[in-house]
Amino acid sequence: MNHTLWRLSAAEIAALIARGEASALDVVHAHLDRIAAVNPAVNAVTSLLAESARDAAREVDRRRAAGETLGPLAGVPFTVKENIDVEGSATTNGVPALRHAVAPADAPVVERLRKAGAIPIGRTNLPDLSLGFHTRSQLFGDTVNPWDAGSSPGGSSGGEGVALATGMSPLGIGNDAGGSVRIPALFGGVTALKPSYGRFPGDRSVGPRDMSLASQVIPVDGVLARTVADLRLAFGVLAGPDPRDPRVVPAPLEGPPPARPIRVALVADPGGQGVAPSVRAAVESAAAALRDAGYVVEAADVPRLGEVADTYGGLVMTEFHLVSAMLERLLGAYGKQYIAYAMALQKPVDLATYVRLTAVRQGLQRDWAMFLARYPIVLGPVFTEPAVPVAFDVQGLDEHTRMGKAMRLCAATNLVGVPAVAVPTGVVDGLPHGVQVIGSAYREDLCLDAAAAIEARLGRFTPIEPTVV
Repeated sequence: MNHTLWRLSAAEIAALIARGEASALDVVHAHLDRIAAVNPAVNAVTSLLAESARDAAREVDRRRAAGETLGPLAGVPFTVKENIDVEGSATTNGVPALRHAVAPADAPVVERLRKAGAIPIGRTNLPDLSLGFHTRSQLFGDTVNPWDAGSSPGGSSGGEGVALATGMSPLGIGNDAGGSVRIPALFGGVTALKPSYGRFPGDRSVGPRDMSLASQVIPVDGVLARTVADLRLAFGVLAGPDPRDPRVVPAPLEGPPPARPIRVALVADPGGQGVAPSVRAAVESAAAALRDAGYVVEAADVPRLGEVADTYGGLVMTEFHLVSAMLERLLGAYGKQYIAYAMALQKPVDLATYVRLTAVRQGLQRDWAMFLARYPIVLGPVFTEPAVPVAFDVQGLDEHTRMGKAMRLCAATNLVGVPAVAVPTGVVDGLPHGVQVIGSAYREDLCLDAAAAIEARLGRFTPIEPTVV
């Protein structure tokens, strides 16, 4: 069985170990062997935590043999993006200046997975400081899309998306400020959860300073998996308050039952700015799956999407302009070009405008909350174009603009703080397609339910053998 363990989901692995039908050590060895076989071709895993993973697996096996109660993820390997702290491992953020920045303690999300019995097995690639649509770092180079080497795997959690798609890991931790777990999930053919603002305790990843406002309210840590059931399992482990992050609220994992049938807003072309035919077809296929599951699906559009883009850009890029000297020192050629285009498109705003934008954000949150009271689920694209070429976002200002436009629904959900689940819908011309399911704040349960209904009807598509091997 050892040679097939890497194909299993996190829930299947945990169940096998709990029943004594596989050892945690065998599971770890199977995934280390898979990494050795596949990673040289795709460059998703940046460093292994092999020795500590074996030690942790032996402890799981000892506890099971002793009849001790195991956690819900006991023996399940997971990978961690290079900007999230793992005790004893360098949190490099992909840049040479941080290559020796060894974390003294786990980030809260890593700590919680460990307490549930899961085992960190490796770190995964990202663009420098997570600034880029494509996954290319100074320290580790490019991560390769296993479906098509000429297409980008996305970013910034691109290493995670590829690791899961190719069976090197059943579970991964990344973060998302505008699609950074959902876009790699889309391009890898896997699933991802971007939780609500204040749902998972976050990690301060770079330097000793606390975060400024946009970095407090927009990015969140998220989780990737190959099945919606695994997302739900990880969600139950990761959610909840932690004194290290005062933003987190004690919201229940499940809210009150909504009125049924549940109404779904079908947003095939967010803001009417254009969508590729294959992307629209993916959204329509997911809509048909939801109708089959008993949902009522109606064409609609989300509120004030143009203002969302202006507010997001004004807040985020003003803060980036303030640290541009630091970015210039740390970033490599790809990162510098990426941020140069971003800064050219969005100039910093003055203090009065910045303060006004914080008020606009609150109004946007209110209007989205009212919209989501009418439609508890929004179904739309993760990215309004099919997969793009490697480093397409730095080929020119027009290309960079296209990327920002294509991920507009992702950025909107981050700005207003609502949850979203990315789920694949099929493979078209050799590349995976998918959608995202969006819900009200702290209603991840409804997003996961709808994503599970789509998955049950349209199928799962990973793990795969990379086309480049």
